[in-house]
Amino acid sequence: MAANNRRMSGKKGAQVGSGGKRRRGLEGKGPTPPAEMRKGHAKQRAAQAKTRRTQTRTQGRRGGKSASELVVGRNPVYEALREGVPASTLYVQQFIDSDERVREALQLAADRGGINLMEAPRPELDRMTNGLNHQGLVLQVPPYEYAHPEDLLDAAADAGEDALIVALDGVTDPRNLGAVVRSVAAFGGHGVVVPERRAAGMTAGAWKTSAGTAARTPVARATNLTRTLEQYQKAGAVVVGLAADGEVEIGELEALDGPVVIVVGSEGKGLSRLVGETCDVRARIPMPGGAESLNAGVAAGVVLYEAARRRS
Repeated sequence: MAANNRRMSGKKGAQVGSGGKRRRGLEGKGPTPPAEMRKGHAKQRAAQAKTRRTQTRTQGRRGGKSASELVVGRNPVYEALREGVPASTLYVQQFIDSDERVREALQLAADRGGINLMEAPRPELDRMTNGLNHQGLVLQVPPYEYAHPEDLLDAAADAGEDALIVALDGVTDPRNLGAVVRSVAAFGGHGVVVPERRAAGMTAGAWKTSAGTAARTPVARATNLTRTLEQYQKAGAVVVGLAADGEVEIGELEALDGPVVIVVGSEGKGLSRLVGETCDVRARIPMPGGAESLNAGVAAGVVLYEAARRRS
């Protein structure tokens, strides 16, 4: 009896009240999943990285989409509708105190057609806008369909013209992007290229500043601006970077007569190092008035005018 007690109380052997845990532990857990499906396995990480690369290439070739955007407030919504900013849905607060701006916004949305009118309680609009002062009006702007950089060359070829493209380097103000788009449209350019990261995108503000020209002037998004410029060079375009210390003045730049890509940097920092080194030539805009710099929208407009003058 004593021996039996020692066996049951010792650390080895069956334990009282095990509940069958050891028996269940011996049961099979099914076939081992492939390495690509096992969490944390090196092959799973490699497969996930491959999927991300594939998705990036696909998005880059197609140009990709931006995220949808909300325009909030009575005046901003009215101005966006008046300027033709694309919109999918106009949300109106239930029991809203309707003033002139609300009535005008509703009329503009109805006249344009294709915009859904949705009535929503105030708590829902508060949630949608993260508590911003929406004043009972919220306009949803659909994702912008970016072109691929190669599409701009194709557009020039289809028109039987030498490419005239503007690339923006480090320009983060959407209003500057909108102004450049407007200038490209005015002077017969074939599109604008912006980097995918750390750059302005086609927001409602950019649409407004473009004064509707964004509807017919493509904006392409480049995963890597330097590589995109190199691809343009291989296609026969001259890449001209605007810089205050450029070696040639715009009025003397013969490259504007042929296929050209004009690269405009930010007003404060100018061209980044790699982009500046990639340019075939750096050109300056003479400013006898003594100003130190021009913003991207104005600088692009000056050079595009000179290019259009030479080509006409």
